[in-house]
Amino acid sequence: MKIYNVLFLCTGNSARSILAEAILNDEGEGQFQAFSAGSHPKGEVHPAAMNLLKEFGYPHIDVRSKSWDEFAGEGAPELDFVFTVCSSAARETCPVWPGQPMTAHWGIDDPALVEGDGQKAAFWNAYLALQRRIQLFLALPIDSIDELSLKRRLRDIPQGAEAGQDAA
Repeated sequence: MKIYNVLFLCTGNSARSILAEAILNDEGEGQFQAFSAGSHPKGEVHPAAMNLLKEFGYPHIDVRSKSWDEFAGEGAPELDFVFTVCSSAARETCPVWPGQPMTAHWGIDDPALVEGDGQKAAFWNAYLALQRRIQLFLALPIDSIDELSLKRRLRDIPQGAEAGQDAA
């Protein structure tokens, strides 16, 4: 069975991409190896993201804020999919990824920008949005669908997640 390598990108790699990495590594049932990185990483995972991962029992030992350069150089894993989860990373010029992976933009509002009483709810909403998109991604018949159709379905996942649709 092929294991697909998936990279989630965000500018700071402290919240959304970290959550996505943990969700896919848990729910991908060994068929996916998820990573996360940032174009300008903060250098630490946001405490509210760590608290959410702990609350839901996600393994997070290796979760850390890191640069996307780790995935563009020699010795990096060959990526099958790269998803941007914030608008600013989607507009940046990305490195050339080994393996020419399929890409899509799955923008999520940044919960780290919310302060005070609303922050926990913002992280919860980001988590739920990412979890739903990842569930739709996992439902795709990746091994049996043509490349053009797969690219279209990957791009359409955010709209399907909001509408509560199935991806398959």
